[in-house]
Amino acid sequence: MMKPFPSIFVTLWLMLFTSFIQAQQSTNMQIEQEQAAVLKAVKQMTHAFHQKDLKAVMNSYEDQALVVFEPESPITDKALLEQMFQGAFSLNPKFTYSGHEVFVNGDIAVHIAPWTMKGKAPDGSKVEQSGLSIAVLRKQKDGKWLMVFDDPHGQFLMTQ
Repeated sequence: MMKPFPSIFVTLWLMLFTSFIQAQQSTNMQIEQEQAAVLKAVKQMTHAFHQKDLKAVMNSYEDQALVVFEPESPITDKALLEQMFQGAFSLNPKFTYSGHEVFVNGDIAVHIAPWTMKGKAPDGSKVEQSGLSIAVLRKQKDGKWLMVFDDPHGQFLMTQ
């Protein structure tokens, strides 16, 4: 004949299980909040870009950020980055995203998004491009997420 399992053990097990579930839910909520903050940072940069607000665009990046305006041509020089953004503004580009994927691990995040850009060259001709944006962001001490790497040509290796 089996002895009944003492109810104290069942109670303790239920308490531990409940604590585990609550901790997991809290962690998931925290990750979702950080993902939303990363996405907000990316959208703010895109909005600043649409407004041709160079200062706000540059404030979306860490000081030593690397940006890939053209495949296989990364730029880290801040003055050159400003010059490249100013040149891009001349197209009056409007970016749209067909989705966003954000992964957060501690103070590092990756944002992946297919994009389409429509604009006009200074001569009035239409310009259309598309690609896969891959950006790495780092959470700053003040809680703000800034881009460290920004490669809007993440699809480049797949199209070779």
